[in-house]
Amino acid sequence: MVQPLTSGDPPRLGPFELTGRLGEGGQGVVYLGRGPSGEQVAVKLLHHGLTADPEARARFLREVSVAQRVARFCTAPVLHADLAGSQPYIVSEYVPGPSLRQLVDREGPRRGAALERLAVSTATALSAIHRAGILHRDFKPANVLMGPEGPVVIDFGIARALDSPGTTATGTTMGTPSYLAPEQLGGGEVTAAADVFAWGVTMVFAATGRPAFGADSIAVVMNRILTVEPELGGLEGHLRELVAASLSKDAALRPTAEELVSHLMGATVPSPTKHGAPAPAAPTAVSAAPPAPPVRRRRPSGMLLAGAAAIVVFGATAGAVVVLQGQQEAASARTATSPAATDQARVPDPAPSDPPVTQRSATPRPGQRKSTEPVGHLTAKPSTGRTQLPSRAPASPTPKATPKPTAKPTPKPEPTEKPSVDPTDAPTTKPPAPPTVKPTAKPTVKPTVKPTVKPTPKPTPKPTPKPTPKPTPKPKPNIYTAAGICGSGYKVIESRGLGAGTVYLLYSSAAGKNCVVTLSKYMVPGKIKMNAILQVKGGASGSNPGSFTAYAGPVRLAAVKKCVIWGGTYGTATWKSGWSHCG
Repeated sequence: MVQPLTSGDPPRLGPFELTGRLGEGGQGVVYLGRGPSGEQVAVKLLHHGLTADPEARARFLREVSVAQRVARFCTAPVLHADLAGSQPYIVSEYVPGPSLRQLVDREGPRRGAALERLAVSTATALSAIHRAGILHRDFKPANVLMGPEGPVVIDFGIARALDSPGTTATGTTMGTPSYLAPEQLGGGEVTAAADVFAWGVTMVFAATGRPAFGADSIAVVMNRILTVEPELGGLEGHLRELVAASLSKDAALRPTAEELVSHLMGATVPSPTKHGAPAPAAPTAVSAAPPAPPVRRRRPSGMLLAGAAAIVVFGATAGAVVVLQGQQEAASARTATSPAATDQARVPDPAPSDPPVTQRSATPRPGQRKSTEPVGHLTAKPSTGRTQLPSRAPASPTPKATPKPTAKPTPKPEPTEKPSVDPTDAPTTKPPAPPTVKPTAKPTVKPTVKPTVKPTPKPTPKPTPKPTPKPTPKPKPNIYTAAGICGSGYKVIESRGLGAGTVYLLYSSAAGKNCVVTLSKYMVPGKIKMNAILQVKGGASGSNPGSFTAYAGPVRLAAVKKCVIWGGTYGTATWKSGWSHCG
């Protein structure tokens, strides 16, 4: 909702005329503006001052120019940037519509196709941002706008443009606490994986109305991010698995933004397990023909365990190829030295194809990444697995193995016919017809009865008990505060209870404004009628009636040394003050 400009707002920033206020947050104030050609734009005037430091100014403009290279799909393109005195401002495309946070607060969590579209669009935006060589650093529901053409990601690159990577003006970690990755809290290297973590928390908020690690005090949330598994709520199917992988506490185990898009479009969902666990595509990679393995190993080098030796870090693909080739050479050498053993191993060849997968998966990847010489050094424990791997080497001699067993079973039916003919010829001369009928009837009856009985009872009982126990959640406390909703600088000066709701009156001396919010005690999934009312004596008035899940408002109006009437509605209860708080 566009608010009128206040007395402290500039009428113009550079070539852009400011026509109203779109909102205010921790980084600055967002205005609705009009460009030289009459087009509507969003202008963000940042609180952060660059003072007179020429290097800081140059870095700001340089980083914004990088953000301008981000592909224009699922993002609000950055159009212009400059400085108004010491305050920087950034101009981007105007996207009419509420933020994801506002939409979930007012209409409830996203479901079904709407949630899928949101996941694809936001992952696509992150992929475009990362391809431009920048990180978002503050990905959250408030920075996803639900525009008329679909979800749009905003405010990318601002953190880097304002400060050195990962810090704000005060030296604290950039971002919103509930959406920070463990490595950001622990002082580790911040990479694109931190944005993927924030994407996962945002998807949980979109599906449940609550971040994956809660929205309590900063200390509590940080502890949960570092030590507790996320609460995924009602997320289901492949999206639940993908979000779980994105929220891995190990940054190397998270998918990239491009992999998010690929998996959301139908590829196999990555498993959020440690490096030793088997990957979904591993069985096909091992059972394939020998020339194929160099192409199939696609896990990134970042997936290495932290304690691996330095020589292992050469490359995941090369390491996998060297190990496989070494195992195949050992298998072929073993085949050449004992031909009798290989003849016995040819018949059960297909059965041992699975054990090599488990052996490869159980062996840590660093072992697979070593060169040919270290492979011999690391084969003390995996020797049991290598005895099974020769089944891959006899893949070429298998034509020899198949004719031998097939030649032996074919003569067996002939001896069974000979004894049946000999005894029948002795007592009676012409009974060959009856023996041919009896053997054919016996094999046809037995195989048809067995397969029909076994598969029917197994699939039916499993899916039915799962969805029944989860439909009666306890009422969740409201995660929002009046000061948090009104914005930075506002303090509560009076409140009034309305049943399970409370109306708050706040004031910001810096902005010279009052703010009114009606706040529910609990999150209301089915929504409830609420309103927030504010009227300035001799000035403007405003309200925000509707049906909401958490709060109504904020309604902000300039009221320096002026009396106000304030109040609100919660359900059927309504209250309104007289003229009060006159300065």
